[in-house]
Order: sequence, then C-alpha cells, then structure tokens
Amino acid sequence: MNGEHAESEPRFRVRARHTDATVTVYQAYRPGIGRPAARTGRFPPSWKRDRMTWIKPSFLWMMYRCGWGTKAGQQTVLAVEITREGFEWALRHACLSHYVPALHADRAAWKRELAASPARVQWDPERDLHHNPLPYRSLQLGLAGEAAARYADEWITGIEDVTPLATEIHALVRAGERERAGRLLPEERPYPVAGEVLAHLLA
Repeated sequence: MNGEHAESEPRFRVRARHTDATVTVYQAYRPGIGRPAARTGRFPPSWKRDRMTWIKPSFLWMMYRCGWGTKAGQQTVLAVEITREGFEWALRHACLSHYVPALHADRAAWKRELAASPARVQWDPERDLHHNPLPYRSLQLGLAGEAAARYADEWITGIEDVTPLATEIHALVRAGERERAGRLLPEERPYPVAGEVLAHLLA
C-alpha cells in the first residue's frame, strides 16, 4: 500500500509481507555488515549485540529512513525473514518508546516498564514513494538484550540483499514513473495479530 487508500486505513495496524510461518522486516547496514549477512543468512561478528536494533515491516518507511540505500552506513538494505512466533514474542514483550497517560499509571511507571522490556515500539507516519507522510502509522520495533539475541540466533529464517530493488524503484520514482515503481513494491498486507498482543502498544 502506498497511499491510494490512505483515508480508509486504520491509524494503527501492522502491515507486512508475510506467510503462514514468517514475516519480513527491513534493516539497512554498511556493506561490511549487510553483505556478509545476506551471504550467510546470519549477522557477522561485527554486528553489535549490545546495541538496540530496529526492524521495520514497512519497505517504504525503510526507504525513507535510509534514503533508498544512499545514506552513509545504510548502503545495504536487507529483507530479513523471521518467524511469526518470534515477531509476536517481541510485540508481547515490548513497551512503547514514549509515555502515554492512557496506558501508563504515570511517567515513573512507564520508565520502569521501559527499563525492564527487551523490546520497544514506535508508531511513525507511514511514507509514500516520495517520502511524504501518510495519515496512518507504521510499526518500528526495537530489539535489545534478550530480544536482540533471540532475533539473531533463533528467529531469522533468511536474509536477502534488496539494495538492487531499492535502487531500481528509486530510479523510477526520480524518472516520474510512479505506477511502475509502485508495481515493484513488496506486497504488504494487514498482519493478523491478536488484539491483546497490541493492546498495550496502541499509542
């Protein structure tokens, strides 16, 4: 989805490329990390496990963040296929990255939950092919500690270097070929996650 049906899209909903067993998320790294990861299907030793790593089910939001793979340190765009079980574990164990009075008793309670959670969620405006913000939100999922370790060691079923796809779509966008560019986008459908899994994350 790239904006044509934006008015009917719920403000908060997980949209992703997914199968019965997996969900695809996107990340962008410098070539020294991204290329070995795509080649072996695992992150290399230089990948920092002690840092929070953000995964994004939205291809276009990833393109907005990495500038179609042109930003320094983000030249290699990866499509990482992970188990749905792992993805939903992260959602269940996540905390919102910002304080919401309707969801948290007070700011101190939110900070305690944030410190204890191995994952965190942000809902940022989804983007269209020209990086314009859309009126609904895209999930960003940050993984740290146990969640990052599970992601790297247990959840990943495949890693693909999709930098060529990003480059091709970007060239079409720059040439004004919006329809052709849109046809190349990965198909992202509403992800069927149970309401209770997201209830504590709807900002």
